[in-house]
Amino acid sequence: MIWAALGIIFVSFWISFWATPVAKRLSHRLGFLDTPDKHKTHGRPIPMLGGSAIFAGILLPSILGLAICCIWNAKGIPGWLPEKFAIHIPGVVLRAPQALGILAAAGVLHVLGLIDDRKNLGPWVKLIVQILVAVGVVVFCNVRIMTFIGTPGSIIISVAWIVAITNAFNFLDNMDGLAAGVAVICAAALLGAAASVGQFFVAGWVCLILGATLGFLPHNFPPARIFMGDAGSLVIGFLLAVVSSLTTYVRPGQTHILYGALVPLLVMAVPLYDTISVMLIRIRQKRHPMVGDRNHFSHRLTQRGMTTRGTVLTIYLCTASTAIAATLLPNVNGPAAAILLFVQTIFTLGIIAILEATDK
Repeated sequence: MIWAALGIIFVSFWISFWATPVAKRLSHRLGFLDTPDKHKTHGRPIPMLGGSAIFAGILLPSILGLAICCIWNAKGIPGWLPEKFAIHIPGVVLRAPQALGILAAAGVLHVLGLIDDRKNLGPWVKLIVQILVAVGVVVFCNVRIMTFIGTPGSIIISVAWIVAITNAFNFLDNMDGLAAGVAVICAAALLGAAASVGQFFVAGWVCLILGATLGFLPHNFPPARIFMGDAGSLVIGFLLAVVSSLTTYVRPGQTHILYGALVPLLVMAVPLYDTISVMLIRIRQKRHPMVGDRNHFSHRLTQRGMTTRGTVLTIYLCTASTAIAATLLPNVNGPAAAILLFVQTIFTLGIIAILEATDK
């Protein structure tokens, strides 16, 4: 299974890594460039079609893998395929409609992002489309969290979670290499959680997200040579929200269900902190909470004297700290250990708050 996961990651990485220079050349040809303004630190226009390379690294292997599984299931599974893989083929085929629905929803957000990158659509248009997409995958693709509270409550919370994480990564894409690197760490944590409870279908998807963002990151790490734009950040946030919702985080026979339910919250703690803190600042300043500015905590860290790379690496480490706690949470045997892991996450966010605090 480890070699299979590495293979999926490599394929996705390879597609994204080599598609990014193509996207860069196409950006220049089409004039798809991010020009500097008062909210941005780069001094020259930067190509913005990196999100298409990321999406290609996820979409193409997904479609190919689903097609191969459907063919094998219909015409017979090859004898050379190890039994531990062959037994999962019918299950993959059974979930193919769900997977295609999720990919279609991600495609809608990708197109939305491309349009917004080209001409600003405004926050409300983006939010409405995100809500509609989230409702679609929750209702028609059965992407749910907290199902134990009942269908109506689960649907509402699931839609809210998907929209929140989608926007969190959209907000987080405000500095070179930040959103892509944080996505890599979050995907790695979700991969560990999904694999540990035997959810290999979800783990395969997480491998694709991990590989695609890893392939893009060398081109985007500061100083960035290309941006993912909304076309990339919306897709990454949406897919991470979906795979985090599809994972149960509970081993068969395990009774500590609530601990597992907190796993995605801990994994996404840093992106959520950024979203909540910057929206509170904007509201306090009597500004629209969805309109971009330089009040993200990454910007506040640079205002304290950190370099761009230092800021990005600091946020990487904080994300990794909360993500490690999240991967351990499903395996705890009592409330004491769960509380300690949750407190560790709070302390990590507290460190960020102290580092970014201003003298004003």
